Amino acid sequence: MDIQTFTKRVQQKENLPYDDMIQAAKILFDEETPKEDIKEFLLALREKGETAEEVAALSIVMKSNAVRIPVPEGPYIDNCGTGGDGLQTFNISTTSAFVLASSGVKVAKHGNRKISSSSGSADVLQALGIHTDFTVEESVQLLKQEGIVFLYAPAVHPKLKRIGEVRRDIGKPTIFNLVGPLTNPVDLDVQLVGINRPDFVEEYAKVLRILGRKRAIVVSGSQGMDEASLDHRNRAVLLENGDIRPLTIDIEQLGLQPATVSHLRGGTPDENAEILKALLKGKRTPYYDAVVLNAALGFYAYGTADSLKDGVAIAREAIESGRAYEKLEAVVEFSQNIIKEQTV
Repeated sequence: MDIQTFTKRVQQKENLPYDDMIQAAKILFDEETPKEDIKEFLLALREKGETAEEVAALSIVMKSNAVRIPVPEGPYIDNCGTGGDGLQTFNISTTSAFVLASSGVKVAKHGNRKISSSSGSADVLQALGIHTDFTVEESVQLLKQEGIVFLYAPAVHPKLKRIGEVRRDIGKPTIFNLVGPLTNPVDLDVQLVGINRPDFVEEYAKVLRILGRKRAIVVSGSQGMDEASLDHRNRAVLLENGDIRPLTIDIEQLGLQPATVSHLRGGTPDENAEILKALLKGKRTPYYDAVVLNAALGFYAYGTADSLKDGVAIAREAIESGRAYEKLEAVVEFSQNIIKEQTV
């Protein structure tokens, strides 16, 4: 069977059952499948609207093709969002990852270069002096040493190159935005995912349930921001022991200052790196509150905090004590040492 057969069914607004989507996904990753056919299939899915079963099936096939990262056993969290919101916000989840790791949370963060933003996580990391082409051994060493690792999607998903070219050609979010956070090569117990589609929050939690996450939070912020935003337009759910229930995020009750999405806009990777460093040094701006909020969600999902309010207190303390900035410096030093070794 070829991908065109599945495309025709999707164009007729037929949802693909899990097993059929597994088949279709395998064809997508086949090097012989023409790029134009891949594009047509992805656009058809986008037009129809993806289901939990379709997203879960594609993520399982994509993860099966990933490079294996042999990490020690432990509860790991990823706080990577889907991207694709087009809002040009600064790198909130990347910044939050340093806050989480500085307080004992084991973070395996999946990320990419910019596709639909000014600065993807890999772009800002490079601007900070953290390179993105760690070997598997170096990634494992960094995770063991600092409790955090950044896994650059093209490096851990070698079969994604052709599909990445198709995605850039499409220039709009596709099912691969939804699948990206689900394909971390590290087995995750916990996940915090910001998605760019408020209408898909509960469906996305169902995907995480299919994939066996023990606990997870899915959030979509104002204007479809793929993070929690600092206003009252967040839509969020908590997945816990198979149950999915709404999660209320009350900004003022959490002691945070309301702000619009425009206050969270970033710029180039260098500009975002400066925002990130100033924030982790304690500079109070809407950027600071956005990171505190999103880190709080991570602490609550992971179980470090018993409530979002507790999570906010832990996040603030991690920044104010200097631990979060020290974690950034430690990761930069690790990366720079590897670069020095390579040039000797």
